[in-house]
Amino acid sequence: MDFWALGILMLGISSISASINFVVTILKLRAPGMSINRMPLFTWMTLITAFLLLFAIPSVTMASILILLDRHLGTHFYQAGFGGDPLLWQHLFWSFGHPEVYILILPAFGIISEVLPVFARKPIFGYTFVAFASIAIAVLGFVAWGHHMFVSSQSAYAGMVFSLTSFLVSVPSAIKVFNWTMTLHRGSISFQTPMLYALGFIGLFTVGGLTGLFVATLAVDVHLTDTYFVIAHFHYIMVGGAVMGYLGGLHYWWPKITGKLYPRFWSRISAMVIFIGFNVTFFPQFILGYLGMPRRYHAYPPEFQVLNVMSSAGATILGVGYLIPLIYFIWSMRYGRHASSNPWGVVGLEWETTSPPPTENFETPPVITRGPYEYSRPEEVADGR
Repeated sequence: MDFWALGILMLGISSISASINFVVTILKLRAPGMSINRMPLFTWMTLITAFLLLFAIPSVTMASILILLDRHLGTHFYQAGFGGDPLLWQHLFWSFGHPEVYILILPAFGIISEVLPVFARKPIFGYTFVAFASIAIAVLGFVAWGHHMFVSSQSAYAGMVFSLTSFLVSVPSAIKVFNWTMTLHRGSISFQTPMLYALGFIGLFTVGGLTGLFVATLAVDVHLTDTYFVIAHFHYIMVGGAVMGYLGGLHYWWPKITGKLYPRFWSRISAMVIFIGFNVTFFPQFILGYLGMPRRYHAYPPEFQVLNVMSSAGATILGVGYLIPLIYFIWSMRYGRHASSNPWGVVGLEWETTSPPPTENFETPPVITRGPYEYSRPEEVADGR
């Protein structure tokens, strides 16, 4: 326990240090002409994530310090018999733990916002709304932690407030999904591998977000708490959302990072296998949770056998899907064809240097004269502009 608490402290120090680095770099070291409203949305999400870490990490750090004080200096912050409160740990942990969800998913939001304009060949729809919706998510994420504690001894009035704030968080998330969908509308869609992951992300994240409304509802959550419904909801956000986004980003920037191309056929196959395997794994868990199967139990009633076997089979498919990219990424580093500086035909700044980039990225600092997503709109192409 002591080593675990000390490890949390060390991780907190490193996370805060890295966050300060990102914030200062983004705010003070932008290229000439790179105004705030010209920053790529991935950079926006990185900046917001860094601020989230700066404000969220101290909570779990303090919770760990209180554990060490209780264990070694005779304090009783968490011991009810001496006037302490065991629920204090839950409040301190979840006041970090809920923003942590957005710390994990916001970079994926940024990746999707980079990939969609490239393979739809049109500007991101509502750039300002996407950026400010992310700020709203970050702010509201700090006042929704209590929805993890609906069945604890917190007051019913507190539960009502946390239920309301949980519903409010869904509004900016829905705005982003709307913006991404409208970016696809009337676009010149190219189903390259990064785009397949982006489309999978939108679908799975939407399912995860909608099911979050169930567990944000006080009466429904009493039934669903600690069931497999929560497991499925969480994984649709964190795996169907975040991991799909990160895989999309890895496939998108791999030619720039390594200077090598991966096999497109196998990369598309892996994207489809992952999407199918994920849904076969986790969708049955929504049904299991609704029917009352609790999590963290090694056994279950016979009537749940079919859905559990289906979930296990899906996990096997999902594992194969994750193994395929590992193989062809390693293969491509040795045998892959060399990538050009801009294999996707992107207008982004990073694609104006070589693949892989030199140590200093550019020989001379580039001067930014346009926004990050200035592709021709369909009506402009029709007019010859």
